[in-house]
Formats: sequence, C-alpha cells, structure tokens
Amino acid sequence: MHKLLTLMMMCFAAVSFAASVQAGGDYLVVKSKQAKFEDVRDDLVNAIEGRGIKINHSNYIAEMLERTGKDLGATKQVYLQGEQVEFCKSNLSRAQMEADPSNMVFCPYIVSVYTTPADANTVYVAYRKPLAPGAGKATQKALKDIDKLLLEIVMEAVE
Repeated sequence: MHKLLTLMMMCFAAVSFAASVQAGGDYLVVKSKQAKFEDVRDDLVNAIEGRGIKINHSNYIAEMLERTGKDLGATKQVYLQGEQVEFCKSNLSRAQMEADPSNMVFCPYIVSVYTTPADANTVYVAYRKPLAPGAGKATQKALKDIDKLLLEIVMEAVE
C-alpha cells in the first residue's frame, strides 16, 4: 500500500510539474505572438542590439534536433523553427558576479524563440528566470535587474 501511495504521489508531482512548465511556472517566462517566426526573431535581435548589447551566439535548436533525431530514431518534430540567442549586459553581469563569483552560472542570458508543429502561426519567446533562492541581497538585486531586462526585451519582441 505504501508503494502504491508513493507511486501515486510521484505521478501527481510529475503532472503538476508538466502543467507548471506549460504555464511558465515560477522559473520560466513565456510570451507569444501571432506572426512569422523570422519577424519575431528579428524583433528579438533588434530589442537586444537596440540596447547596445552584443549578441554572443545563436543556437539553432530546431535544426539540431532535426539532425540528431534521425540518428536517434526519433520521429517527433518538436519545433518548426527554434533558436536561442545568447548575450550578456556588462554592467548587470559584473554586478551579479561581484555579489558572488559563483553567479557566473547566470551568464550568458538566453532567450529562446520558437514555433511548434501544433500552431505554426504562434511564435513563442521565452527565458529562464535568473533565480537564486536564499542568496544574499546583492545577488537578489542583481538577478532582479537581469530579470527586468530580459522581460523588457521579450515584451518588445512580442509587441
């Protein structure tokens, strides 16, 4: 009986976790817009570069999954298009790392832009919230400032 109860609780936790991922949860911000993927991606790039921030790298996630899926025998198409844009803002990155050198893990910032096979006309723009529960005040302030920047960039891309 105890094993059955434990299994049921694990299943409930998994369902709850999946629902929070789809809804965004406390650690993820997801916004969407009815538009062409290329237009929203370009708006995202412009929102970043318009703030004087240099993009470090773009990751072509949809292409990577398509390419490697064949080798793995995977047939499910996760994205129609999907990219990640990596960047840092020097003053915010410095503040977070001066607060605690281990905060390097929060840099670079990554914003994802993607479409899914279920709805090719909806473009999603998302980022992982920089969170450090229990961290000191300086880290909390630095991460809050980064979150504010990321949200502003995402909102500009989907407006």
